[in-house]
Amino acid sequence: MAIFLKAAEFTDLCQQGQIESLSHQTGLGSSTLLPRSLGQGTYRQLRLRGGLTIEIREGILQQTLRIEQIHEPVFPLTSKFFLSGSARVETPGIKEIQPNYVERQGFNYLYHLPDLEEVEEWHGGEVIHLVMIYANTDYFHFLRDDQALPTPLRNIFQGQKSQQRFHQSLGPISPTMEQLLQQLVDCPYTGATQALYLESKALELLTLQLETWKQQHLNAPTLRKDDIDRLHQARDLLIQQSGNPPLLIDLAHQVGLNDRKLKQGFRQLFDTTVFGYLQDYRMEQAKQLLEEDRLTVAAVATSVGYRNPEAFSTAFRRKFAVSPKAYQLNVRG
Repeated sequence: MAIFLKAAEFTDLCQQGQIESLSHQTGLGSSTLLPRSLGQGTYRQLRLRGGLTIEIREGILQQTLRIEQIHEPVFPLTSKFFLSGSARVETPGIKEIQPNYVERQGFNYLYHLPDLEEVEEWHGGEVIHLVMIYANTDYFHFLRDDQALPTPLRNIFQGQKSQQRFHQSLGPISPTMEQLLQQLVDCPYTGATQALYLESKALELLTLQLETWKQQHLNAPTLRKDDIDRLHQARDLLIQQSGNPPLLIDLAHQVGLNDRKLKQGFRQLFDTTVFGYLQDYRMEQAKQLLEEDRLTVAAVATSVGYRNPEAFSTAFRRKFAVSPKAYQLNVRG
């Protein structure tokens, strides 16, 4: 059973933790322990000059947590690196953003999501480790005339912030990004030198993300609205038939695409392969079954389309860094 909290309620719990001396101040910001009622972990906020902020979250929840977030009209450009764990985000009724998407381990994202409501779902029993960088859009005013930037970025850098929403997956975390993230997390300095070091690492990471998106923007084929509709139809069919999925070529024919456009479209629209999307969906379904139903691991494996429980356990462990049995015992207490 999931815990549902509004963002203000979650903040109140964290503040109670601070009163109980579960938080301590650092030179650049604060470090807070996750309230014991929710799990174990910490999140650190490091505030740098110009409104640049780094947040590092590490921990494990006792059970699945759903948090309702209400974003203000003024929202920072946000960079996110998932080193471990995943989160599902529901954003209904916003035309620029998928209504339901997953941010997952090993991938990085860049987004600007002002003036909307969303629900974040964080799974219990799953190790979470992520680094986020927040930057006021004014910070990048010197990039406003870079015509190679994707239009959404150029618009917010030029001050056209109203309704400029996007959530961009930038693919796997590269080895260079990994090295920078490790240096950032393990910063060896203190005081003013620490601030300078952290700012340099944060800007290097943002530079890599901007360059990645520029290249994606330049190289990506244009998807027509009709293609996008057919790809969404293919995704829905894949979910409906997840227990016995169609062959790739059959799925393509069912929605009126060739298999090449189906594969390219899934990569561009959903940031994964057709099989990868199916695999992610099955694993998320398996998590819910392990949390909510009194089923054996073998029964859950069968329910999500695996004939071999060992293959299911291997896939689950690869995805979530924990075995299904250990996950089940953890979330059920």
